[in-house]
Amino acid sequence: MLERMLVVGLGSIGARHVRLVRQLLPGAQIAVLRHSNCRDLPETGIDRCFTSLDEALNFRPQAAVVANPATHHLGAALPLARAGVHLLVEKPISSSAAGVSELIDTCRDRHVTLMTGYNLRFLPSLLQFREMLVERRLGRVHSVRAEVGQFLPSWRPDTDYRGTVSARVALGGGVLLELSHEIDYLRWLFGDVEWVSAIQGKLSRLEIDVEDTAHLVLGFARSKEDAQVIAALNMDFIRHDTTRTCTVIGETGSLRWNAVNGTVEIFERGKNAWQTVFEHKDQMDDTYLAEWRDFLACVSGGGAPAISGADGLAVVRVVEAARRSSINGTVVSIDHEHRPPVESRAIV
Repeated sequence: MLERMLVVGLGSIGARHVRLVRQLLPGAQIAVLRHSNCRDLPETGIDRCFTSLDEALNFRPQAAVVANPATHHLGAALPLARAGVHLLVEKPISSSAAGVSELIDTCRDRHVTLMTGYNLRFLPSLLQFREMLVERRLGRVHSVRAEVGQFLPSWRPDTDYRGTVSARVALGGGVLLELSHEIDYLRWLFGDVEWVSAIQGKLSRLEIDVEDTAHLVLGFARSKEDAQVIAALNMDFIRHDTTRTCTVIGETGSLRWNAVNGTVEIFERGKNAWQTVFEHKDQMDDTYLAEWRDFLACVSGGGAPAISGADGLAVVRVVEAARRSSINGTVVSIDHEHRPPVESRAIV
């Protein structure tokens, strides 16, 4: 049983993690590391508060969740990993691929669990969607269309969106990183991304200095039996109808996942309507609790987490390739051995 837990960062997601850790480990000491002073803590259930990493290391945490802005993840995660602290790093694992391989290697050498916090993988509806694809309910997959969007000012109605992580490049904002759940689950469903073609930019009048829209075409690694799967992914901060969907078109029909209402639907060959085959109304904390249970099981049992540090790095590499594609008007190939992306051919 873990006795000392550290939460790095105490924004909305850090506060959520404090609450969940207190629920799962009621007897543990919970400390937070934050840059501002510790006099006015906005969250109950906190036993200690530190404003320097040295103080936090002296607390000797056994595990930590890194939930500060993505641009600062590695600054906390690497020293903690070197000290043998098990790590759950919120998505994205970093705002850049630089240094992430060092973190992965350090965790491996120190026998430290490293998990990336893509909690959507624990959604029952997405798990059902994946199971049906694994069972080849559609036969061969021909095409994939994924979409995610929500008006940024509505994300946190009590907070000025202009000062949030999502809105600021210096904190790792923008749709490509903030909505990178989509890239992670598409990799989970269809394998490594081999190449990316993308257009991204700021199209709205939102007062942000990051991209609010991105359109990606992703080519996945070919299997021996099937043709290459290609996915179109649209991401934005500007739509008012909150959307998170994925539609897979196969040789015997189509399968559609809707994360907002927790449904999986199928349209089979010869039918004239969609049929709902699964529905689950999720509570806000459910996926985070499942994520924490997986992480804690890995810490205690030494197994591999559902979403590894390598998974987190792979997503960031896709993001970097998408940015390069958009800037240079090229299709960018991604090297699976983690060398820099390679521009391969012009977009027609």
